[in-house]
Amino acid sequence: MGAYEDLMAFQRETEALSQVAGRLGWDQETMMPAGATPQRAEEHAAMARVLHARRVDPRIGDWLAGAEPTDAVAAANLRHIRRDFERTAKVPADLAAALAKTTSLAHRVWAEARAQEDVAAFLPMLAEVVSLRVQEAQAIAGNADAYDALLDDYEPQATGASIARMFDSLRPRLVQLREAIREKPAPQTLSGMFDEAAQLMLSEKLALAFGYDVNHGRIDKAVHPFSSGSGLDVRITTRTSAVDPFNCFYSTIHEVGHAAYEQGIADAHLLTPLGRGVSMGVHESQSRIYENQLGRSRAFTGWLYGEMRDAFGDFGIADEDSFFATVNRVSNGFIRTEADEVQYNLHVLLRFDLERALISGDLAVNDLEAAWNDRFRADFGFAVDKPSNGVLQDVHWSEGLFGYFPTYSLGNVYAGCLHKALRNAIPDLDNDLARGDTSRATHWLRDNVQQYGGLRTPVETISHATGAVPSEAPLLDYLEEKFGRIYGL
Repeated sequence: MGAYEDLMAFQRETEALSQVAGRLGWDQETMMPAGATPQRAEEHAAMARVLHARRVDPRIGDWLAGAEPTDAVAAANLRHIRRDFERTAKVPADLAAALAKTTSLAHRVWAEARAQEDVAAFLPMLAEVVSLRVQEAQAIAGNADAYDALLDDYEPQATGASIARMFDSLRPRLVQLREAIREKPAPQTLSGMFDEAAQLMLSEKLALAFGYDVNHGRIDKAVHPFSSGSGLDVRITTRTSAVDPFNCFYSTIHEVGHAAYEQGIADAHLLTPLGRGVSMGVHESQSRIYENQLGRSRAFTGWLYGEMRDAFGDFGIADEDSFFATVNRVSNGFIRTEADEVQYNLHVLLRFDLERALISGDLAVNDLEAAWNDRFRADFGFAVDKPSNGVLQDVHWSEGLFGYFPTYSLGNVYAGCLHKALRNAIPDLDNDLARGDTSRATHWLRDNVQQYGGLRTPVETISHATGAVPSEAPLLDYLEEKFGRIYGL
């Protein structure tokens, strides 16, 4: 075997072990007994040590020096392995293990603090997580920007400065649209109670309608819905609310978007660096286009209206047009994951600015709640009423995922670009969606984005699919057209 073949055989085992580590996290979120937390933290730390040792194995450097790519796939594999090798080598093994153990423990502390509305109970653990992540970022960045080092984990080649410029372009038109909507009468809201079993049955039907392969996955419940795994084992979770079935339905569609990306990657890339989504921004583009541009479209909600009447009977919405407006209703709310399309990105902007300040040291962990509450009032015009609706609502910081939040809005931008190209490719798509048939849309996404996995860089992935450099303009145009139609702007 040559150097490339030896390297890929070694890498395949590393990828398999990484999947095992991910399954530990899935289990902790879904089925693990609460009392197992201390042991699970040790297990996470042990896996982190094993994976770190493999990723800095000196043989990788020798193989990289001797490997000659023979095609685009080999070149991309080498690019990913070299980047991972050089990045991981800068992080001490003890620090990697400490991060794995601490974030595992912090997750449980966060969940308990959130349930008790007790920010003070979480802050000491959060301070430890921030400290460890800053140490990691500084080890990787050297004299460069520490936040950029963390962001690069989730969106390679992006920088905090480039993200900030994009957000500065998004904010004015989003705020202007929101203010115009606030002057108009609001659509009707749902009322009444919705049976959980019926929600879950319809949720599974939606997952199948969007192409989720349950033979290589499963659907469970979690406090914070997520997707986990790649290749032949891709699992999703959802959640239910007796008064808000949309929470269940659109969480499911969103996570199916993530799962479809992983399930759609070509089998030839299984357990290689190309066998997973290339970035969280591209990942989020799939979940958001499934959830919003497809799942909240007038055509698809017309079909969903009939399905809900079959599941729940008369639930108080008179017709399909009224239901479309209800699904897309713009309203005040605290929770990012439940936010309407107009205001969602404003939630992300808040988190992006706060976490950059935490990593730079400009904001102390003990001052985070006050900073959050002040910023929220300034951005949304009303006050946070309790921590679970404020600084404790998201799981991400407890897991050390600093640099993750901006990829949500980047994913929205990418989704806007993809949706424009999709509609150009399939101009009569609404005829399908009105029957609950998403297959042409999801197949287009699989053919143009998903199957390639990590073959290209994130920007190249979107440019290849759309024929244009990513821009925020298609997203803003889509939002203004859609909500202008709903609100008569």
